[in-house]
Amino acid sequence: MATVATTPPPSDAAPDWGRVRPGRRIADQALKVTCLIFTIIGVAALGWILGMLVIQGISALSPAVFTASMPGPGTTGGGLANAMLGSLILTFLGIAVATPIGVMAGTYLAEYAKTSKVASVVRFINDILLSAPSILIGLFVYTLAVAPFGTYSGWAGGLALAIIAIPVIVRTTEDMLRLVPNGLREAAAALGAPTSRVITLVSWQAARAGIVTGILLAMARIAGETAPLLFTALNNNFWFSPTLIGGVSNLPVTIFQFALSPYTNWQELAWVGALIITATILALSVIARFVIKKEIAR
Repeated sequence: MATVATTPPPSDAAPDWGRVRPGRRIADQALKVTCLIFTIIGVAALGWILGMLVIQGISALSPAVFTASMPGPGTTGGGLANAMLGSLILTFLGIAVATPIGVMAGTYLAEYAKTSKVASVVRFINDILLSAPSILIGLFVYTLAVAPFGTYSGWAGGLALAIIAIPVIVRTTEDMLRLVPNGLREAAAALGAPTSRVITLVSWQAARAGIVTGILLAMARIAGETAPLLFTALNNNFWFSPTLIGGVSNLPVTIFQFALSPYTNWQELAWVGALIITATILALSVIARFVIKKEIAR
């Protein structure tokens, strides 16, 4: 069967840019304008929220907020000292439990399991926990650590926050360890170092900035959680027990309760509490970025 040869266009033939370019130019400008509009909308909405938070929060800010406990219904004055202390304790408990579990699990996935079936299952479960609603985790811990004992407690609240923080630390640790060049591991192994020493002295050292950043981001993630604490630590308008048995004061639940109350004083304290949590999360995010930049500079 004879083939028909096609004659290619001459190489010096100029394309019809007059027909193509205007359409491309219009499409490019339209996309730019669309992106700019939505960027402005997003930044404006965020700026509006932050501006309102700063104005309302600072107007009610006073030294008593950091020294006095929460006021009773319909009273004046008072502060959020017990709620802030309770939030610090609950966050510390959550991170103290989540950090070793998350770092070790991430290390196992990156250094030992890698592409095994067990690693695939663990990663799948970890992804489910990352996207799981926090209220479901609160209900799970309620049935596990609240209902059997017949009382709320700070220990249950710390456990719920730990479950939320673990998948964040696992994912970050694994990703950071996988970025460590294999040449470093091979060099250490060539010197006779066992796998455990290679991980602790080479892999962890090379990825320490990223791991610390993941821990800080997990801390910021759980600092403002309300739903799991409603089912575990609940709240307490007074100073809580040193044993953390019974309701434990905390900022997220206090903000939730005070913001819905009809009392002006409570509403003002809710704005102050929201400002404190926002400033704390912002500070943790800035510290995380500073740690990353400092490590990159080294």
